[in-house]
Order: sequence, then structure tokens, then C-alpha cells
Amino acid sequence: MSSPTLTDKVAKQICQDILSGELKPNQKLVVSDLKEKYDVGASPIREALIQLSWIKYVKLEPQKGCWVAPISKLELYDLYESLKIVSSVLLEKSIREGSESWELEILTEYHKLSRFKFQGDNFNWQDWEERQEAFYTSLLKGCFSKNMLQFFDDIIRQIKRYRSISLSYSPMNFEQMFQIEQHEKIMKLTLDKDYEGAKQQLESYLTSMMKEIEPTVDNIEMA
Repeated sequence: MSSPTLTDKVAKQICQDILSGELKPNQKLVVSDLKEKYDVGASPIREALIQLSWIKYVKLEPQKGCWVAPISKLELYDLYESLKIVSSVLLEKSIREGSESWELEILTEYHKLSRFKFQGDNFNWQDWEERQEAFYTSLLKGCFSKNMLQFFDDIIRQIKRYRSISLSYSPMNFEQMFQIEQHEKIMKLTLDKDYEGAKQQLESYLTSMMKEIEPTVDNIEMA
């Protein structure tokens, strides 16, 4: 058995290539090809693929092989519907139960997001995505709801794959993300404890994000 450190390293490399679009949805993953690509043995490759199947980035079929997980508009809709429901519940619970330290974390993550510098062709999508995810995660983690937060993390992980693939195909479809005023409005409604307004604004934002991804999913499904 390979060392956990090597397996984790290979899993991260494959994961990044899936998110960047280098390894495309439905692409067959052949161990011999991956051995050459990542310059490691077969054992860490196989263990890494099993790890990635646990988070649904890879599809394994016994005796048949392994593929990058497919994407579909039906799954996209299901993921965002699930995200809207769990986010709405968590946001309201956080507003009702959140502490001062929770409010401070929101302000801190918003500040990091608002300070992001857009630099044309050198734009760092990954950095922006991480800051944006950290901000929205901070909004929802002011309450104690372990199971729902785990469910939220799982949905976000799946949506991240859709967003990353879409960004790799057509980054300028995501102009909506750059409107910092939207993020600020959600933050203010949350800190003002206007949970109905905050939930409505968050749902509107999530809907706009889903619509940004739809064209890429259409193109991949029709290819």
C-alpha cells in the first residue's frame, strides 16, 4: 500500500485537473495513462481515484473502469435547489443564534473579498473563488447544526466542480460574481438580522450563479 501522503498528493493533482477542465466530464481514466502523467506507481493512482469517488468527482464501476464524473443540467438544478433550501435554513439559524465572533468573521471575510484585485488576463480565478466561498460559508456557520453543515459542505463541493468547469470553458460568463455590491447587500441584511431579506437576496444570487453555469452544461451535454 502506498503512503497516505503520496496518495493524497496524487488525489489533489487529479482533483485540480478535473476542476481546471484538463480532465473532462465523462473522460475515461486509465491507470497506465495516469501513471505516466503524474509520474507515480499504479497503487497511489488507484487509491487516489477511490478517494475522489467518495466526493463524487470520479465515477467507479467494478470490472468496467473509471471515469471523470459526468455533469448534467438535471444534476445542476438538483444541487442548486438543495443548496437554496439548506442555505436558507442555516442563514436564518445563524442570524438568530450567531455570536459577536460570527459577525466579526463575516466582516473579515467580506473585507478580504472586497479587497480582491482584478488584473485582466492574469486574473486569479482560484483565489477569487476561495475568497467568495469563504465569505458565503461564514454567513451560514453562525449556528450549531452539524448535520446540515456537513450536507452544505457536500453540496458546495459538487457545485464547485460545476463552477470550475464552467469557468475553464467561458470565464467571462461569470461577470455577476464581480458585483461586490451584491455581496455587501447580503452581508448588511445578515448583520441587521433581517433574515427574510437576507434569505431572499441569497436565493437570488444563487439563482443567478446557476444561470451562469447553464450554457456550459448545455454545450458539454450536446458535445
